[in-house]
Amino acid sequence: MKKKQTVKIQLKQTFPLTIKRLGINGEGVGYFKKQVVFVPGALPGEEVVVEATKVHPKFAEGKIKKIRKKSAYRVQPPCPVYEECGGCQLQHLRYDQQLKEKRDIVIQSLERHTKLKVDALEIRETIGMEDPWNYRNKSQFQVGNRDGQVLAGLYGINSHKLINIQQCAVQHPLTNKATEAVKRILQELNISIYNEKTRKGIVRTIVARVGIQTGELQIVLITSQKELPKKNILVEKIKTHVPEVKSIVQNVNGQKTSLIFGDESVTLEGNDFIQETLGDLQFELSARTFFQLNPEQTIRLYNEVKDSAGLTGAEKVVDAYCGVGTIGLWVADKAGEIRGMDVIRESIEDAKKNAARHGIKHAKYEVGKAEEVMPKWVKEGWKPDVVIVDPPRTGLDQQLLKTILQVKPKKVVYVSCNPSTLAKDIAVLLPKYKVEFMQPVDMFPQTAHVECVALMSRVEK
Repeated sequence: MKKKQTVKIQLKQTFPLTIKRLGINGEGVGYFKKQVVFVPGALPGEEVVVEATKVHPKFAEGKIKKIRKKSAYRVQPPCPVYEECGGCQLQHLRYDQQLKEKRDIVIQSLERHTKLKVDALEIRETIGMEDPWNYRNKSQFQVGNRDGQVLAGLYGINSHKLINIQQCAVQHPLTNKATEAVKRILQELNISIYNEKTRKGIVRTIVARVGIQTGELQIVLITSQKELPKKNILVEKIKTHVPEVKSIVQNVNGQKTSLIFGDESVTLEGNDFIQETLGDLQFELSARTFFQLNPEQTIRLYNEVKDSAGLTGAEKVVDAYCGVGTIGLWVADKAGEIRGMDVIRESIEDAKKNAARHGIKHAKYEVGKAEEVMPKWVKEGWKPDVVIVDPPRTGLDQQLLKTILQVKPKKVVYVSCNPSTLAKDIAVLLPKYKVEFMQPVDMFPQTAHVECVALMSRVEK
């Protein structure tokens, strides 16, 4: 009988460590006495002295006390609050090396969760950005008040301390400008700021979103109640200081919750939405509409999906987890028919509007779970040739995986934002499908996030 491995590392113990690779959250991974140790901020190839900060039965976490041997790819992060903020994890790693490490994170996930011969797979180089800064089209910054000073930013790593962010290095300059202006105006007008502890005060969050192609800007103020004092002066001042603004919206969220948005939105000025274009497609983005945060890379991602699907104009295509229909509409010109489903009713309404706006008549959208809707279509005699899935981080529902194995489309194009769940889902599909290739895409430079398109084709028996 195997003896249970006992942890040899003690809390606050310091020890030397060689970092072997990057973990899925961007932390350095090394082994001390065969025990795995995760060290935020450490890079592959570095020799560090670490202090154990947490000890778990199967692994330990540590912090760097000293770097004895530095990685050749270590760089100075440009962001002044990088260490505290935690919004980015990899600013201290040179960008070309970030792309290599992201490909490696995909490989590690496959090695851990599948029995595939990873060396024999076609895992392509990560598609990066020419300029990996200022790419995010939307910011959601919490508002706070410290010593009479209005702050806006994110909560620090593992803490509830609000980090004031003035110029976020990965946000589009217009969202930075808008947030700073609103912060100043709230201060000037002495409008009360929500306090999470006492649950008193009004303004909770400033959301800014820009149409990167159109230059249109939307500002959403999330408030704890419907009454917003000095509302008219506030709106006028925002218009003066941020002339690019096309839409100012108030969203009411009085709940004790970590969710940003409440159910009620009121347009205070301008349109209910801003316009954005992706390639030849136009979209109306209202305050709560989901839209990809990096449109430049989204186009590259969707082109990979389109190439992978290899459509000839005749295929029946399912766009599962379709949201507002973006992926399906992107491939529609090459498909015989598109059918999409999503559990969010507003998204399906938007998908129908988007299809109509672009004159796409061969797209049909339904509210419901993919694992329930797809079998119903098959029963009605409509069987897909290609299934495109773009699930949340948790991966595909087990029932949907079973459905795919029963329906047996010729191809599955899997768009993943989490390499671990991608690998686990591939393992389930493997008996009946083979992996043709995997293409990582860097949607969020400077962070540990990895997006990946995997093409799987049915194994013909």
